Amino acid sequence: MIEIECPFPYQINPRVRQTRERLVDWTAETGLLATERARDRFDRADFGWFAAMVYPTADADGIDLMAQWFAWLFLVDDQLDDGSFGRSPTRMKESVGQMRAILSGATPDGPLPPVAVALADLWARTCRHASPAWRARYLAHLEECLLTAIVWEADNRMQDRVPDEATYILKRRHTGAIYVCMDLIEIAERIEIPAEHYDRPDLILALNASSDVVVWVNDIYSLAKERALGEVHNLVYVVEHHRGISEHEALEVVRDLTAERTNDFLAAESRLLDDHPDDHRWLRPVLAGMRSWMRGNLEWSRRTQRYTETAADGYLEPTLMESGR
Repeated sequence: MIEIECPFPYQINPRVRQTRERLVDWTAETGLLATERARDRFDRADFGWFAAMVYPTADADGIDLMAQWFAWLFLVDDQLDDGSFGRSPTRMKESVGQMRAILSGATPDGPLPPVAVALADLWARTCRHASPAWRARYLAHLEECLLTAIVWEADNRMQDRVPDEATYILKRRHTGAIYVCMDLIEIAERIEIPAEHYDRPDLILALNASSDVVVWVNDIYSLAKERALGEVHNLVYVVEHHRGISEHEALEVVRDLTAERTNDFLAAESRLLDDHPDDHRWLRPVLAGMRSWMRGNLEWSRRTQRYTETAADGYLEPTLMESGR
């Protein structure tokens, strides 16, 4: 495996043990995990530890909420990437319609699948700590994440198309749900980026650079699993395919790109702190959260067993997205 350097310190939330325990209870209560194989695989991925690494300063309620959002996001991602659901735009659009209704405050007709039950609980608890502006931004990011997976990724799979590098890099920030997760820094820290400052060029640069580092590291560590599934949505594979180089050479390219983006983040962070001293109350924890995401994701990716199993292992939860109607 290519070695990735990270200049940020290792941190972990001291509430990790309790978060793991409460995550087990929550996934049982919402029905997200019903089979023993799905539960075993989920436990080995250790999303409670992941949340503790990337939100190291969140309080007890905050870290539990983050871990449960992770459970939901990753289980949905598995259905889209690893199973037949991600190759059925009709079924996916129906499911996303249900999710959109829940997030808008409506009550969908009929019985809800576990993924919708869990989303309703997550959204209600998240909204307690969020302004209307934050909620609108989060909903836009979450919807873009789901729609990009449904329309763009699914179409690529059905057409056997490998996206070009530039397009992939832009779309990956959405399919990796990383904007969604970066938004959650504000919920975990009980702060908010003022709406009028969110579009600052250096803040956008810091956000995009840190987001790229996270999803590209994910691509490096998930490469073997995704190759086994025939998945083309991986930056290493995209680089290898379009540049006509070996897998090892492509890994080196992505490692070097990751280092460049880390430096882009550091430069943007320095300018933001120097140029906006009056905004440090919210700016410092937001930037610290981006740092924690880059380091924590790397540590979790090195350790998790999530990327060692494929759909052939039977871990996909068959009833997750279906209401049974």
